[in-house]
Amino acid sequence: MSWFQLDPQSIAERARAAGSPVPTLGASLIRGMIGFTVVSVAGFVPWAVFGKWLHMQVGEAGMYAVCAVVFLALTAPLLHQLIIGPGSVSRFYKLFGLSFTAYSVAWIAGWMLLRGHPGSIAGLLAGTMVMACMLVAAFDALRVVVKVFLVLFVLNAIGYFVGGLSEAALIKEHPLAAKLSWGVFYGLGLGAGLGLAFHFCQERARKLLTGG
Repeated sequence: MSWFQLDPQSIAERARAAGSPVPTLGASLIRGMIGFTVVSVAGFVPWAVFGKWLHMQVGEAGMYAVCAVVFLALTAPLLHQLIIGPGSVSRFYKLFGLSFTAYSVAWIAGWMLLRGHPGSIAGLLAGTMVMACMLVAAFDALRVVVKVFLVLFVLNAIGYFVGGLSEAALIKEHPLAAKLSWGVFYGLGLGAGLGLAFHFCQERARKLLTGG
């Protein structure tokens, strides 16, 4: 059973009635990358600019929670069109709110348990696995769960670790730019994964709309 009327038939019926465009794979990929990069840079600001103060006030987990709230607040306005058809803003908020919250909790737990690169990998694995399962369940697209997990994990990991290398290279001379550069690469990586994941999850809806 799908969530928020995101099953293929419901998506196709809404999109057909409204004459909504059907985004291509390339369009979904670009929207995910650009939109989530903007969101990511904003989401990294609490850590990059106010990190020390937040750490003292609410602790490490609280600081990451503040970052997650920024991500949640800004994502739907920039990425809601990854969902085909009208009513995508509210549906994106509901779906991404649940899935990104679960992703964040799993990622923070993995990181705080193991720390360092093992913690990062554990967090990425747990977080993207939870997110992938929730996305395919929402779209009634269980048949693509492996594909969705792989694009989310691989692209997210690339963006995250390239961002870490960028931060390490710049941190001595340009500490703020270094931290925000991590946000740029993280946004590009996970944004690409989200663009592809939402596209794969709606394969059956697109076939109903295009007759493919």
